[in-house]
Amino acid sequence: MTRTLRRQLPAADAVLLGVGGMLGAGVFAVFTPASSVAGTYALVGVVLASLLAACSAFSTADQARAFPGDGAGYMYTTRLLGAWPGRMAGSASVAGRFAAAAAIAGTFGAYVTPARPLLGALGVLAVAAALDVVGFRLNPKLNRVVVAVVVAVLAIVVAACFAVPPPVITNAPDADQPLGLLTSTGILVFAYLGFERITAPGHGGATFTARRLHLAIPVALVGVLGVYLAVGTAVFRQLGPTRLSLSPTPLLDAVISAGGQPIVPLIAAGAAVAAVAGLLTVLGDARRTVVAIAKDKNLPAVFGVDRVAGWAGGAVIAVLVLTLDVSTAITFAACAMLAYYAFTNASARILLREDRTWPMRTACFGLGLSVLYGMTMPPLLLGATVAVVLLGSVGMSLYRRMM
Repeated sequence: MTRTLRRQLPAADAVLLGVGGMLGAGVFAVFTPASSVAGTYALVGVVLASLLAACSAFSTADQARAFPGDGAGYMYTTRLLGAWPGRMAGSASVAGRFAAAAAIAGTFGAYVTPARPLLGALGVLAVAAALDVVGFRLNPKLNRVVVAVVVAVLAIVVAACFAVPPPVITNAPDADQPLGLLTSTGILVFAYLGFERITAPGHGGATFTARRLHLAIPVALVGVLGVYLAVGTAVFRQLGPTRLSLSPTPLLDAVISAGGQPIVPLIAAGAAVAAVAGLLTVLGDARRTVVAIAKDKNLPAVFGVDRVAGWAGGAVIAVLVLTLDVSTAITFAACAMLAYYAFTNASARILLREDRTWPMRTACFGLGLSVLYGMTMPPLLLGATVAVVLLGSVGMSLYRRMM
């Protein structure tokens, strides 16, 4: 079944929507946990993570054309692999996006309201949840402004870090850890969350022809990869892996280290713009997945209402903000999303040939990378992810039987 096109945007807008979705608050925070496990090898991890992001983007793009509608990976996995795998994919998707939203909100608090980070995090979460519930969306014009602001701020960070020689840095003897490369790669998958804005839009979202996506997806991913490599190289140069692994605000600390105190408010403003845009993307994806699960009768019908699903999700995320630090939330979100990508790539492998616009081997490769990166994640968070996926799927099954 081929998706009915609703409204087509130029290829440039498709690229910018993808870039805007991926350049959320992750670029302002993700290098801290990645550096803590691999040091400067995290820069290699950025490249390896982009490979999984590309495979998953290709898989979701083809599946969205075959099965249009809300729910993304949950719906695709259910239709192609069955009810149980679908429930597991849905559990992983919701958990990953909730944790990602908590991490983004925490990043806002650290950068924008450093004196009271929790208050800032809860405040921006409440505002973003309210905007999502009332139907506010980042249209292409507003998205262009967001991308322009964030990229300009990141360019200033990179320029400042390279304009001034770094201080003498004393790193721990094991600051660079090649054995942590795959773990850092798994964490850095967080950097690419948001590509589904163009590959799997829900009802009312802009859709794109396969030909346009064949251009937009690679260009958007390469552009985001370039941004992350530039920013990562800059902050590693100024802070070194040891200081970076301990910094709650790595971009601010790098700029201050380079003597750029006057531009600190500008960096905070860029983080605020990125965080709000990132939250709107993640909250919308999570809400649509919850609604799709409820409409499939795997959750109480009340969660099939957008407003209820949105506010309930916001409440769960608020608890995560209060209980998890940003680095832990990022790592758990990445771990859960790796499980989700494993299911979406597995289901993409069995699409009919007429529904494919990308080679099946990319889905196979994506499945393998998801499992490989996932198995190297911190044991505690990997165990928590497995527990959430299993408990979520069992809970949905029990509810379905009791109906």
